[in-house]
Amino acid sequence: MTKRNEVKAADNIRILAASMVEKANSGHPGGAMGGADFINILYTEFLNYDPSDMTWINRDRFFLDPGHMSPMLYSVLSLAGFYNMEDLKNFRQWGSVTPGHPEVDVDRGVENTSGPLGQGHTMAVGAAIAERFLVERFGDWMAHKTYAFISDGGIQEEISQGAGRIAGFLGLSNLVMFYDSNDIQLSTETDEVTIEDTQKKYEAWGWNVVPINGNDTDEIRGALKHAQNETERPTLIIGKTIMGKGAVTAEGDNFEKQCSTHGQPLTGAGASFAKTIENLGGDAENPFVIFEDVQEVYEQRKEELIKAAADKKAKQAEWEAANPELAAKLNKFFSKEAPKFDFSKIEQKANSATRGASSTVLAAFATEIENMIVSSADLSNSDKTDGFLKKTTSFKKGDFSGSFLQAGVTELTMAALMNGMALHGGVVPVCGTFFVFSDYMKPAVRLSALMELPVKFVWTHDAFRVGEDGPTHQPVEQEAQIRLLEKLKNHNGENSMLVLRPADANETTAAWKMALENTSTPSALILSRQNIKNLPTEGDAYESALQAEKGAYIVETAEGTPDVVLLASGSEVSTLVDGAALLRDKDGLKVQVVSVPSEGVFRNQPKEYQDSVLPVGIPRFGMTAGLPVTLEGLVGENGKVWGLESFGFSAPYTVLDEKLGFNGENVYNKVKELLA
Repeated sequence: MTKRNEVKAADNIRILAASMVEKANSGHPGGAMGGADFINILYTEFLNYDPSDMTWINRDRFFLDPGHMSPMLYSVLSLAGFYNMEDLKNFRQWGSVTPGHPEVDVDRGVENTSGPLGQGHTMAVGAAIAERFLVERFGDWMAHKTYAFISDGGIQEEISQGAGRIAGFLGLSNLVMFYDSNDIQLSTETDEVTIEDTQKKYEAWGWNVVPINGNDTDEIRGALKHAQNETERPTLIIGKTIMGKGAVTAEGDNFEKQCSTHGQPLTGAGASFAKTIENLGGDAENPFVIFEDVQEVYEQRKEELIKAAADKKAKQAEWEAANPELAAKLNKFFSKEAPKFDFSKIEQKANSATRGASSTVLAAFATEIENMIVSSADLSNSDKTDGFLKKTTSFKKGDFSGSFLQAGVTELTMAALMNGMALHGGVVPVCGTFFVFSDYMKPAVRLSALMELPVKFVWTHDAFRVGEDGPTHQPVEQEAQIRLLEKLKNHNGENSMLVLRPADANETTAAWKMALENTSTPSALILSRQNIKNLPTEGDAYESALQAEKGAYIVETAEGTPDVVLLASGSEVSTLVDGAALLRDKDGLKVQVVSVPSEGVFRNQPKEYQDSVLPVGIPRFGMTAGLPVTLEGLVGENGKVWGLESFGFSAPYTVLDEKLGFNGENVYNKVKELLA
């Protein structure tokens, strides 16, 4: 590509980006205009993918962190042939394929949903880890790069510290990140909020850092070539760019580097849209145009990419022929089908904590589910993900032969890494920490639900029974918050998350079965610290626990029509069983006890089944170690919920059970009050 065409192509991206925002009267043109030079060189010379097969597993990935720079991404992808001019004209409109912040659409070249700053590049780190994991198992023939694009805001977000530390620690030389350093953010210039030396910070984390003029194509090309040759470290290219590059006023005066162009159309920012488009070589009356010579450049690149991908696929075919068993395994990993696993063979220790029961399942996974990656935020021996770790090893720089990621104390980063692994494909990501710290993770969990990623979240220490650790570590409102994602539908009309709080060890096995087999949304397992008495069953305990697959089921049946229905999830179910025994023995009441590990799944069952579990017109009593609202929808307006309405307290959990009324005697008393 000639220097003239390099500039013209970047200006074409600038024109389209500015025009999209102007037409929508909404959006962020300035950053897109500044980043155009880098994105053009990346797509025309370095990013390897197959335009005829966008889901090709060995493609390079490009993760955009600042989702507000979507006009830049849509524009370069329109040059590459994945969006037409009508798509760009409908930017931010109802039903458009060009939403305000990108939503994952691999067929069109959008690898990740982005918007909340910091998460996009952290997902890229997760994808780079997945690539190293798979190359370790199948060979260098499938090696590829992960590129990320980050802005000043993303660099400032706290999550960037965890992502930077982990990528440097693991020596992810397959990761190349461009930092669009234009010194402007939404409401201020960056020197009004920070004096940090970003280059030194990333060098301290073990990155290869290359500072350049981010609008100079020769320097961009040189930096990317340098990154290709790096074999020990991830690379950060710090590109000093110009916010709103090319923007001018009505009088033709320079209007670059203005904070106002960050988050509003050029006209609203104080620039002249028409003069700016003319300044960039376009027609303000007809700006949605791809220049003919720019189109030729991208068409030529398309042909080169398809040929290069065909050559790589031919090499892959040779490898598959020589390694049929490995080839079958690789195909299975990327099939998006749930791994096959016989849960009936799991032998659980009776009356154990559900975190311990989960550990038993994870230990079995470690030897059979070869593409599972488990991570913990410095709590593997407490959240019991070490059941998996004991059968494998942790990732280290240059060694991805194991399957465990020690994430360190960085819950949000860990969750975003899991999302990146899921987006890359080929692996089953699992991560664990204390349930109270789901508060740290919520932004990434929400994106996981929005992107419909089958990440498995393991949250232990599920209630005030954390005890002596006190209220800072005792979840109260967290279950209600997470269960909202059971009520929130994704864009496919499904519950956006599967949330499971098993009532005993066998239900935990069943819950893991549901989570592993759920390949369309994220799953959460909410698990106890303390031991829980096994639920009463007739026959095989695991087969009985499989009733959990309907979201709720009858643990103890009343003879005939029940006088009252007791319902709960988790450890409170066994407390209800104790209370039910008192109600029968003392008052001869007919009591039905129900376990509800997932209200979301239960609400999806036929009405006839729901009515059999929770008969209409029968008084209901619910018990939850969380906020009463967690069960109020199931109990109904004529029922009663015994839950917590305050933070917890520091004391042994047995004392807390007594003081807070979580025992069979209180169940008896409260049900009598309800029936009276």
